[in-house]
Amino acid sequence: MVSYVARRTGLSALVALGVVVLTYLIARVVPGDPAGVWAGPRASAAQRARVRAELGLDRPVHEQIVSYVAGVWRGDWGVSVHTHRPVRSDLFGLLPATLQLVLAGLALGLAVGVPAGLVAARWHGRWPDALVRTGALLSASMPVFWLALLLQTVFASRLGLLPIAGGYDRTVLAAHPVTGVTGLPLLDAVLTGNRAAAASYARHLVLPALVVATYPAAVAARLVRAGVLDALGEGHIQMARSLGFPERAVLGRFALRLVWNPVLQLGALVFGYSLVNTFLVEAVFDCPGLGLYAVDSVRSLDAPAVVGVTLLVALVYLAANLAVDLAQAVLDPRIRLG
Repeated sequence: MVSYVARRTGLSALVALGVVVLTYLIARVVPGDPAGVWAGPRASAAQRARVRAELGLDRPVHEQIVSYVAGVWRGDWGVSVHTHRPVRSDLFGLLPATLQLVLAGLALGLAVGVPAGLVAARWHGRWPDALVRTGALLSASMPVFWLALLLQTVFASRLGLLPIAGGYDRTVLAAHPVTGVTGLPLLDAVLTGNRAAAASYARHLVLPALVVATYPAAVAARLVRAGVLDALGEGHIQMARSLGFPERAVLGRFALRLVWNPVLQLGALVFGYSLVNTFLVEAVFDCPGLGLYAVDSVRSLDAPAVVGVTLLVALVYLAANLAVDLAQAVLDPRIRLG
């Protein structure tokens, strides 16, 4: 098990290094002048040259990459061009809000998708199965920005039931500040008994979480349906039926157990997809998080911030995949031998 963990960790580190190098190269070949953005529109040529020297932009690209990787190893992710603050502090200050949205959407998607897949398998070939398959197809193929705008129009503009944008109500948070415990704002408000702040965060989280949840729910429903239908042909499932177990127990206790490993693997893949998708969702709903920061960084040609966002997303995604691999290795020892 130790060698398996070491092998997976080493591969993850190599992938993270490749992501950093590739993203840095792409950010450098994009036309633009980050030094001009830092110095301001009225800066002289001499001031821009001085800024380029201070930021290291006058050095060869390979030296910049080596210097950046060494800085990341030391915990220095560079300084943002458009905020003039350390990129690392910017990112880790915004990460909790983005993770909160991703985790809420993923939990909601699995909570809907897994039972829907069981229903489709239970009523295979009948109208509940057709309904689940149609809904999963529409959910998986629906553009995220279109669904976000549709929910804003219906539930915020027309019905007025939920906020149209933002991550929280500033007046509520000013009167009821949240004490940090886990770093996730909504969870911290719940754990500290701050009902007003929790209600504010929850109201603003509903619509973005619904948008993020659509794809995980669709994929989970299709995966569970296919896995359960395959499992129903196994010998022990037939034996459980012959022993008189009710169909609900056969599906939930026996068939679904065989699908948990693929569901765990799906969770890591969908987590990464949802994390990237959240950037667009945050932009539409004007939610404070990595998405808006990434958009501003691209607009201002902020290479350190763009590379920092990419690196952080890659690290979070690799950590999720590593956690799932280790969980699967614990559940199925045969995986360690692969």
